[in-house]
Amino acid sequence: MSDTEDAYAETLDADLHEIRGALFDDTLAVLSPPDPICLGDTVSVQDAVDAMVARRQAGVLVVDAGTCLIGIFTERDVLRRVVGQGLDPRRTPIGQVMTRDPQALRLRDRVAHALHSMSVAGYRTVPIVDEVGRPVGVVTGSDVIRWLADLFPEEVLNLPPGDRIKNPEQIDAG
Repeated sequence: MSDTEDAYAETLDADLHEIRGALFDDTLAVLSPPDPICLGDTVSVQDAVDAMVARRQAGVLVVDAGTCLIGIFTERDVLRRVVGQGLDPRRTPIGQVMTRDPQALRLRDRVAHALHSMSVAGYRTVPIVDEVGRPVGVVTGSDVIRWLADLFPEEVLNLPPGDRIKNPEQIDAG
């Protein structure tokens, strides 16, 4: 191997070690999750969607009278459980179409745990709760992607404009 190849291999090993460490050491707190939209289960789908649009969030967390998490209602629920079923969003309460008892994480849980939940269970939005089950944040796939991009800032920032990555439909898949 040449000196250049040796230096590259050492840099690559150091980068991989740093990424592996970040994946297993970083907690959800590093993602700076936004405050969740919390609503009661009697709120209409229309009002929930209006709140999601206003705050640019992919879902709302449904809470009981004690403000503890009892469900989640997301964009996917709007498509599958409301529009897909022909329900009236102005008359349908989110409690009727939410996902009950969603898996929730805590701020001290690792990013790897959230990534695993999203990958294996197919979640796009994961609630974050405190010790007594009150929502304190939400983590989305976009949050994790942003975190991953921050681990590779030089590579991401130096992609040439118009790269094939931006146009996947132009890449031969087979």
